[in-house]
Amino acid sequence: MKQSRIEITGFTARFYDLLVLLGTAGLYHVILKKAIKMMDIQPRDRILDLGAGTGKNACFMHEYLLPEGSITALEIGREMRKQFHKKCDRYKNVNLADQRIEEMLPYAEEFDKVLLSFVIHGFTPDKREKILKNAYKALKPNGKIYIFDWNEFDIQRQGIILRFLMKHIECQEASDFIKRPFKDTLLKLNYVNVEGVFFALNKIRLLIAQKPSGNI
Repeated sequence: MKQSRIEITGFTARFYDLLVLLGTAGLYHVILKKAIKMMDIQPRDRILDLGAGTGKNACFMHEYLLPEGSITALEIGREMRKQFHKKCDRYKNVNLADQRIEEMLPYAEEFDKVLLSFVIHGFTPDKREKILKNAYKALKPNGKIYIFDWNEFDIQRQGIILRFLMKHIECQEASDFIKRPFKDTLLKLNYVNVEGVFFALNKIRLLIAQKPSGNI
């Protein structure tokens, strides 16, 4: 099992989209589009994309925006950033910053939506909480966070492709993540209206939670 490494590099970075596609039995692009559609993106929304990866998520979200809307994407991986620029540089309202998402961020009540897509499982539990606190602070009152990631499941009971992905591609923290009731973490951090939508035979989940109208 790989040790935790937040910045994805080398082979994994170059073929990240393909590897996730294989790990989800070819369903990744389809369910990602469905998940983003469920974000109910409004034309003038301001969206914060934490751990933006290759830019695929930003491209899908951009389809729903007018020029008055915007996406602020944070990504530290050099190879990931290179792919992001290739996909998204043509969009003037999509901005990429080299910023670690588990460190303090300079945003306060600026965004309507926050997306975390297949990134938070790569952090230790304490850093996951820091990321969720950053998102909470960055959201406007009544804004929503969307966490598209692995659901909770028993890896030993899964098919060979998913077991290979979790053992040889994913980090140790991913195996920890799939064992924990992540909804409870969101509730503990004062998010409300937490709900889940499930994909790929319940292996992948879109968790949706809201920042209340008044800070708690």
